[in-house]
Amino acid sequence: MGTPAPSAYSKDRPFPARLTENRLLSRAGSGKETRHFVVDLVGSGLTYKAGDSLGVQPANRPEDVAELLLLLGASGDEPVLPAMLKLPAPVPFRDALTDRLALAGPTTRIITTLAGKATAPAEQARLKALLAPEAKEQLAAFLAEREYPDLLAEFPSARLAPQEFVDHLRKLMPRLYSIASSSRVYPTQVHLTVAIVRYETNAHRRFGVCSTFLSDRAQIGTTPVPVFVSDSHFGPPADPARDCIMVGPGTGIAPFRAFVQDRVAVGATGRNWLFFGDQKRASDFLYEEEWLGYLQRKQLARLDLAWSRDQAAKVYVQDRMRENAAELWSWIDAGAGFYVCGDAKRMAKDVDAALHAIVADQGKMTPEAAVAYVKQMKKDDRYLRDVY
Repeated sequence: MGTPAPSAYSKDRPFPARLTENRLLSRAGSGKETRHFVVDLVGSGLTYKAGDSLGVQPANRPEDVAELLLLLGASGDEPVLPAMLKLPAPVPFRDALTDRLALAGPTTRIITTLAGKATAPAEQARLKALLAPEAKEQLAAFLAEREYPDLLAEFPSARLAPQEFVDHLRKLMPRLYSIASSSRVYPTQVHLTVAIVRYETNAHRRFGVCSTFLSDRAQIGTTPVPVFVSDSHFGPPADPARDCIMVGPGTGIAPFRAFVQDRVAVGATGRNWLFFGDQKRASDFLYEEEWLGYLQRKQLARLDLAWSRDQAAKVYVQDRMRENAAELWSWIDAGAGFYVCGDAKRMAKDVDAALHAIVADQGKMTPEAAVAYVKQMKKDDRYLRDVY
């Protein structure tokens, strides 16, 4: 593929794309809501490669904006100038709240401001108690369960002007999603695999800003979805003859769908081995038909699955790695690339520990030698991770 001309669109000037598909991937009985989105890039000049991410600049829920305006006694037309946005001129308060400022994640600063503004004695006492030096853990727990509307509703005697309020908010940042398609197969589309975030805290329903923007508010073919491509070092082996081991449970499957599409498209001779897992096979096997098709056509040499809720003992991808330690080592020892995508807090650490143990045990190495071996894999771009 030749080098395309750079696009006029970027993080600072995202392209107003449209969705052409919004499809539920998880099935009946799943504890999750995972969706497949197709984003139309026609007219953008944007290009991408397997392993890249798509940045999506969301808008806040209109219901949340309306609630804030009501609580603040504001019309939404008031001019505000949020300092962190470095705008040349003020913008209407409603516009700032809709698509420029983050409405979640209140900090200690707003509590301090409310304490200074509250006029009701009971509210003053409660805010003072929260700000006491010995109440740091209590304050952190209090804030973790609340968003800005909750605080304004709980302390109604503290009146803030629109400009005072926006001075406490952070910039609404884009969300990055691993691209789940190959541009060799879909040159004018980007596919995304997104877990839709909905939960409850403090007796209030909460909604992930970007995931529900895509699932609930972006209408097919009409709503502008501001996007940009984020270049990544993560990607399939540059050598099509190199074997490729992929570990991607849950939505971590996304880039590996792109990897396999890409390798099939170029006729890569290296083998592909996928480790995938989730809670239940019947409801959470994302892109099942595609993976079984690749397996049947021998475009996927191995597919090892781990379902944590289908039996009494929970099984995870790292357990499947250990069960197949000898063959996994034979692939790695012969030069295979090892790729991981997904949860950084637990999964990626557990997979890394399993990899080190397999290298030590199967490679007959000391723990120190195994650490050095894996470190060299990283230096050689044979061990790459896309974790979040």
